[in-house]
Amino acid sequence: MREEGMAPPSVKAGDRLMWLTTQRVFYAGLLGPVGARALGGWGVYVSTSSADPIRVCIGGGAWQSGELLVVPPQVPHRVESAKPLVLNLLIETESVDPDRLPDFLKQCGRVDAPEFVARVRAMHARLLAASGRESFDGFDFDLLFFGQPLPARTLDARIARVIERINADPAQSASAQECAGWVHLSFSRFLHLFKDEVGLPFRSFRAWKRARSLLRHVRQSSTLTDIALDAGYPDATHFSHSIRQVYGLRPSEILAGSRRLALHDDEAAGSARAIRH
Repeated sequence: MREEGMAPPSVKAGDRLMWLTTQRVFYAGLLGPVGARALGGWGVYVSTSSADPIRVCIGGGAWQSGELLVVPPQVPHRVESAKPLVLNLLIETESVDPDRLPDFLKQCGRVDAPEFVARVRAMHARLLAASGRESFDGFDFDLLFFGQPLPARTLDARIARVIERINADPAQSASAQECAGWVHLSFSRFLHLFKDEVGLPFRSFRAWKRARSLLRHVRQSSTLTDIALDAGYPDATHFSHSIRQVYGLRPSEILAGSRRLALHDDEAAGSARAIRH
């Protein structure tokens, strides 16, 4: 097995980056030995070249191979790649209207969308050129990768307020009962409305946002226990179990594979600007 943190000979450290925004993620990095995963948003996987397709197994079904794979939120799947480097976009479920997404994003599994594939590869190259020389502040994620804004989901104002608070602090331990109280809804009405509005049960949504927050810690030198506590997990054991369920990898594997990853965190940059002003 390859030593943790070591890039395969075919992958240059300078090819790897991650761009984090509140509602989107672009990851160009090592895929790793991925087990079954179930992400909380749309997972869009693109191969780095037509000669090196990637494969997906959805829910224990047959393997599908192609240059573009799309997996809807909360759908268990495994991904494999002949090349260790993969391009991956993540789109948060609460941020887009699923009925008005581009047709290729409404599918599940192998998708034929060559123009989009070429665009993702070109934008990877563009972001690599900018990485290290400038921030990504002036870049619009959707315009870069989709050529237009993805259609936004219209949310009930009360549910939108709860989502805003969770996104601002995924580590918070607020229960569904407490969240219902914030927006003056009964417990049962809140749970029903939340699932209708977001497309995910509240508990699944909160667990996903907590697991997603790990991405902000991948370049830190903190211990796994410290990262677990910062992310809102009670201990490292629970942290490891939860992360593996979501990403199909142990936290230690994710951190090891991210040591040479260029991280651009729009959320952190926004917080820093707010503090300065």
